[in-house]
Amino acid sequence: MDIERYRSDTPGCSHRVHLNNAGSGLMPSPVINAITSHIKLESEIGGYEAQDAQSDAIAAAYRSVANLLGTTADNIAFTENATASFVQALSAISFESGDVILTTRNDYASNQIQFLSLQARLGVQVIRAPDQYQGGVDVAALIALIDKHRPRLVCVTHVPTNSGLVQDINAVGNACAAAGIIYLVDACQSIGQLPIRVDDIQCDFLTATARKFLRGPRGSGFLYVSDRMLEQQLAPLFVDMSGASWTGEDSYQIVDTAKRFENWEFAWAQVLGTGAAADYAISVGVDNIRVRVEGLVRQLREGLSSVDKVRVLGNDEELCGIVTVTVDGYDPYAMVSALRAQGINVSAQGREYAVIDYDKKNVVSALRISPNYYNTGSEIDQVVAAIDSVSSVNL
Repeated sequence: MDIERYRSDTPGCSHRVHLNNAGSGLMPSPVINAITSHIKLESEIGGYEAQDAQSDAIAAAYRSVANLLGTTADNIAFTENATASFVQALSAISFESGDVILTTRNDYASNQIQFLSLQARLGVQVIRAPDQYQGGVDVAALIALIDKHRPRLVCVTHVPTNSGLVQDINAVGNACAAAGIIYLVDACQSIGQLPIRVDDIQCDFLTATARKFLRGPRGSGFLYVSDRMLEQQLAPLFVDMSGASWTGEDSYQIVDTAKRFENWEFAWAQVLGTGAAADYAISVGVDNIRVRVEGLVRQLREGLSSVDKVRVLGNDEELCGIVTVTVDGYDPYAMVSALRAQGINVSAQGREYAVIDYDKKNVVSALRISPNYYNTGSEIDQVVAAIDSVSSVNL
């Protein structure tokens, strides 16, 4: 990998050690240029007119994201973020009282809250499959729960926001496909750092954001919708005129593609930026990215394990681009501020981000460090040394 080229493409690398890619990655120049060029065009000729002028480029952005996932442009919808995609997918399912949503103990907080909201409003039942001893959903137990409850939906977060855990979404997909169960994958933290092919996963919906490891803009996400869901005419509860035509006083007709999940009004500069981010990731090679990130994370975990007062959460098998730690006697949010003053970006999380997992680990908050492929080994050493230095100061 040409790390120096990727860093030279990334303006932020010149003055920050950015290890908050699980929050928002640094955009490379092609992404920045795609966004700013369109904003400039809008300022010169008008927003609607710029959209028309860039229609070919916008169509190419759908294809770029589709190529990243191994699907077609007709299966891709753009949204404002991963949660918006998730809500659109959930709303397309006609839940009734007594229906079961089967999920895991490591789903994203917003997803869990939405499940509980459906439980309170519609009377659905939320069941969480147990974890294996070493972490991650117990697929055999999940299959048994599918056989027992015949859930309306199975949902798995590929990489939880709070740890380096990588769930076995392929095995879950096999089980759902065999049982004919709707399968929703949250790939918010994995897209851009782990290879994902929707045919291998056999998912019906996949939700993602552009801003994290994919290195796209904030305010842009996307939704994959399988042919099976499209053919079954699933559409969001509140379909917009982008997704349907008003055909009569009391009738409407949804479009054939995943665009039925989109809103008509959208920030097309963000879409172009997302397409450019997908192209950039493909050019780097997502398999290459995975190997590079795993190496940096291994170095980070080993370095932090040698620091007094630091507890690295999770086990050594959980090697993707998220590492969470606690620092004895030090509030993670204060640590974020102290490191930021040194030009190092990390983030912090409270218990509310991952109630089940953090209660199991007996922590109320954690420091999250998330490298991406453009980071260097020297930057990893720098953050380890900084945490060691800050944590040695008496509070």
